[in-house]
Amino acid sequence: MSTTLDRPVASDDAVVLTVDERPLRRRLGPGPRRRFAGAVGPLLLLAAWALGSWSGFLDPQTLSAPWTVLETAKHLIDEGRLQTNLEMSAKRAMLGLLLGVSVGVVLALLAGLSRLGEAVIDGPVQIKRAIPALAIIPLLILWLGIGEEMKVITIALGVFVPIYLQTHAGLRAIESKYVELAQTVDLSRWEFLRRVVIPGTLPHFLLGLRFAVTAAWLALVVVEQVNATSGIGYMMELARQYGQTDVILVGLVVYGLLGLVSDTAVRLLQRKALAWQTTMAG
Repeated sequence: MSTTLDRPVASDDAVVLTVDERPLRRRLGPGPRRRFAGAVGPLLLLAAWALGSWSGFLDPQTLSAPWTVLETAKHLIDEGRLQTNLEMSAKRAMLGLLLGVSVGVVLALLAGLSRLGEAVIDGPVQIKRAIPALAIIPLLILWLGIGEEMKVITIALGVFVPIYLQTHAGLRAIESKYVELAQTVDLSRWEFLRRVVIPGTLPHFLLGLRFAVTAAWLALVVVEQVNATSGIGYMMELARQYGQTDVILVGLVVYGLLGLVSDTAVRLLQRKALAWQTTMAG
């Protein structure tokens, strides 16, 4: 921080300082964005895991070493088990995500664009919000059995709530002046949706999509351990019965990578879709 005096200071004069705020702002702020900064935490965790295994601090029966997990993953890939189960898990997650997002968006539009729709829809959705989707599994099993329909709908129930909440909040956040402008220029219903509603709710919807993707993977972990015959969760449950810690860790790593990749994809979509916000913000 640099300081200068505006004039010679007498004993009874106030000192007037001119502060260059830029270095101060640089020190107090988060600093420039670093490439691959998000990999630091996982790499440190991996290093601690490897060090604990190498030193004998971690019991292999409790937590297998990273190199053992890699060997197990290679063995599962060679057998084709990992690819088959991964394909099934991804299919369930994508179907549940697609269904949940569609339902959430439709309900949010009905509730956000109509007072009657809000009165009918918002209350039941808020009740559903207080009930975890996983708590409904016993009822869904009674209704649908233990097949794929139950698993997909369970995932969708976990997905549609964050989509609805964020999209509905985005609709309510649209400023009234834009609605009045649309009425003034006599926009049609479709043009109003395309020019006002979609741009106004897109940031909130994409934020809800990030929460929804996480909810989809969380629900998938559970439903695949409920009388499933395929999927990463089924592979982990089978390994639990035989005490195969290394296979369980392979499944956890796969779930973690799926969650990381999907969240990164949504963040890239946010950056592309909302580039106009960055441009207007300078």
